[in-house]
Amino acid sequence: MIAPEPSKAFLGVERSVTGRRWSSRLQNDRMAQAISQAVNVSDVMGRILAARGVVPETAGSFLEPTLRELMPPAAAMMDVDAGAGRLADAVVAGESIGLIGDYDVDGMTSSALIVEFLTAAGGAPRVHIPHRVDEGYGPSVAAVEDHKAAGVQLLITLDCGVMAHDPLLKARQLGMDTVIVDHHQAGHELPQAHAVINPNRLDDTSGQGALCAAGVVMVLIGATSRQLRERGWWTDARPEPDLMAMMDLVALGTVCDVVPLVGLNRAYVRQGLKIMARRDRAGLAALADVARLSRRPDAHALGFVLGPRLNAAGRIGSAVDGLALLTSRDRGQAMQLAQALEEMNKKRQAIELATVDRAIEQAEAMMGKQARLPVLVVAGEGWHPGVLGLVASRLKDRFDKPAFAIGLPKDGTAASGSARSIAGVNLGVAVQAAVAAGVAIKGGGHAMAAGVTLEQSRLGDLRAFLEDRLAAEVDAAVSVDHLTIDAAIAASGASTRFIENLDRAGPFGQGNPSPVFALPAHRVVYAARAGADHVRCTLVQSDGSRIKAIAFRAMGTELGEVLLSERRMPLHIAGRLAINDWGGKREGQVFIDDVAEVPGR
Repeated sequence: MIAPEPSKAFLGVERSVTGRRWSSRLQNDRMAQAISQAVNVSDVMGRILAARGVVPETAGSFLEPTLRELMPPAAAMMDVDAGAGRLADAVVAGESIGLIGDYDVDGMTSSALIVEFLTAAGGAPRVHIPHRVDEGYGPSVAAVEDHKAAGVQLLITLDCGVMAHDPLLKARQLGMDTVIVDHHQAGHELPQAHAVINPNRLDDTSGQGALCAAGVVMVLIGATSRQLRERGWWTDARPEPDLMAMMDLVALGTVCDVVPLVGLNRAYVRQGLKIMARRDRAGLAALADVARLSRRPDAHALGFVLGPRLNAAGRIGSAVDGLALLTSRDRGQAMQLAQALEEMNKKRQAIELATVDRAIEQAEAMMGKQARLPVLVVAGEGWHPGVLGLVASRLKDRFDKPAFAIGLPKDGTAASGSARSIAGVNLGVAVQAAVAAGVAIKGGGHAMAAGVTLEQSRLGDLRAFLEDRLAAEVDAAVSVDHLTIDAAIAASGASTRFIENLDRAGPFGQGNPSPVFALPAHRVVYAARAGADHVRCTLVQSDGSRIKAIAFRAMGTELGEVLLSERRMPLHIAGRLAINDWGGKREGQVFIDDVAEVPGR
């Protein structure tokens, strides 16, 4: 293992093939050593933990996080007790309960959690998930009126509602109580509701702002279950539900909403992955089978295999199909629904690729005119609203800037779009500021993702507003283009046992980055195109030890060209380690992030 001085470039790489300086993620070697001694882990694990803010006193609980220790008491989060009390009242009184959920995975899993809990409590909630194209995001007056017409007495909004002032005022006028369960950035004024449960409301001091909606729902139903227990509601004939068994849904919503995997979120996902591995939930088992996910589920599988297929329902179809899959108890029906989502996802992929091509052309033209553009705002007529978030994400990854992708309806009506951000730039706050300034009609979100609606004639105004608003944040976020490395390792050291042990510091994702390793002076002895735009290769170290590797979406890039052409000189390779179990053979592999020439050669 190599542990360079923090001020020096890792392995001396001042500028890699992708133009980045390699630096050590760890700035305190002594802390790593202290952690290794305190909890008896390897030096590499000590470095990984120390680089993520862990100290010797907390290392044990970080490696074995428990929900019991991390779950906040109901009273710690604003309005949880009030919301739980009202929900318990409705259950005991047999009131009709209506739900309005979001059409993404977080919204679907939040809705599924409430449906499963209330079904166990003897109820049958009425669910409405708006159609992305026909209705748009969040509660509408029409949806509220529809629930009222069906006899709903208590309305619960899930992963939406904190900015829905008019629809929720209508609910109050119609005599319905409302409980809002949300996590998006809240304004200074909250909607009129019996309870507004949102750790990101300005007066909430619980410190749980990283939770997604599904995570907040779990806090609510935990509090509700306790209240019902105190009232004697649970009996032998109506047993209290096992909330731990629902953690697979919480984990799925948490990973797919790309919230930081820290604190309670990390415990949610750790426990949820264990539950999911049991394959008790018919819908998720069927979806894994259709996606040919044969390995034990991990955060990557949730975010990049299962999540996109569920999201496809909300993007180009109806999220009701996704909810039906998550709540299905019939394995035959679940398989039919999973196959339908698979076909929908293929259609989504085709639409996405075509739109991404047009968006990149537009972005490149804009970048050519202004190289230091702080934010990308691209727009196109007829772009499918269901793929705009994915397009924005692709642009953000390609150009390393916050990106907005906006669809322009052909009839000239209001335009809507989605945005994705880079670390250190809060889009939710920026979009709310645009609404407050009158540049946009409505919008909101959280730090890493947001949505916005505006008049088509104000597109230029929005672009100018965001460029001015975000310039300083973006400059600070990208002031140094670098790749942070956790440690160096040789191909011979990347054993399956070593890689599996890394999972103790996981799950990895937003807020808890997957460790990046440097493989010093390895040669590329084989490289070829894989799929549409990947490069697959084999790396060998000086003693002849080999490891397989792949660089995703590297075709046509300088990184890909180097991997495909370099056979003589050794290269420093940087990337993440994973286990490849294709064909039943388990072996280590590298997901390549970057390559650099060996300094001095």
